Parts: sequence; C-alpha cells; structure tokens
Amino acid sequence: MYKDILFPIDLLETSSWKQAVSVIREYANAFKPRIHVMTVVPDIGMNIVSQYISDDAADKIIKETTKALHRFTEEHMKGVDKLHHIVTQGVVYKSIIDTSRRIKADLVIMSAHRPELKDYLLGPNAARVVRHSECSVLVVRH
Repeated sequence: MYKDILFPIDLLETSSWKQAVSVIREYANAFKPRIHVMTVVPDIGMNIVSQYISDDAADKIIKETTKALHRFTEEHMKGVDKLHHIVTQGVVYKSIIDTSRRIKADLVIMSAHRPELKDYLLGPNAARVVRHSECSVLVVRH
C-alpha cells in the first residue's frame, strides 16, 4: 500500500521521533516501503546569519548533520530496510512538504505534541504539514 514513507525528525528533540519510531517499524514490516528519514537544518543563507558564518561552516553543518542522521538510524532503526537519509535547509514545514513532493511520498509519519493555545494561533509544523501536504499524514501524539 505504501511505497515511500517520509519520517521527518529533529535530531535535537527526542520527542520529535521517540513515539513514532515504533510506528515506522510497524509500517516498514507491513508494507516494505522505502523509509526516507529527514531532518531540517535552519537556513544559514539568510542575510543576517550568513554574514557571520562562512560557506565552509555551512557545508560542515550539513555534513555533520548527515553523519548524525546516519548514527540516529543505526541506533534507533535497526532492522528497517530501504532507509534513505535526507538533510535539507530552510523552514521546517516547507522543507517537509517540498521533500514529500520530491520523493513522491505516499505517507508522512511525524510526531506532534499536544497543542497549546499559542499553537492554535500560530500553527505548529505538524499542523502546517497536515494542512498543506498532498499525501496522507499520520501524526503520532506524545
């Protein structure tokens, strides 16, 4: 049923993946899809930030994040076949939506916390992905 599942995580925030990893494993066992594990690095190219960071530093951040993503999957996703690692830069929800389109994802599985009042006014990343995604989104609550 599912051929490509996108699993966006924040490597620095355990709550962005802890509950969802078991769901990913269940779907991987049931459907044998490609699992695209992704993380988003803030856009360093912004004028205000880029004046303080060299191009070498930006490349190093991407390389180190890619290594960290590989370590994450080695530690937390043992036994899951067909893993693909994706590191993007930019706004989190936009990067998730763009990546899901690019890889032609059938499903996005992501964690989300219980919404607070400020989230109803501003909208967290999960809510924005749900609203704007062209594919189904499974939100795992924690």
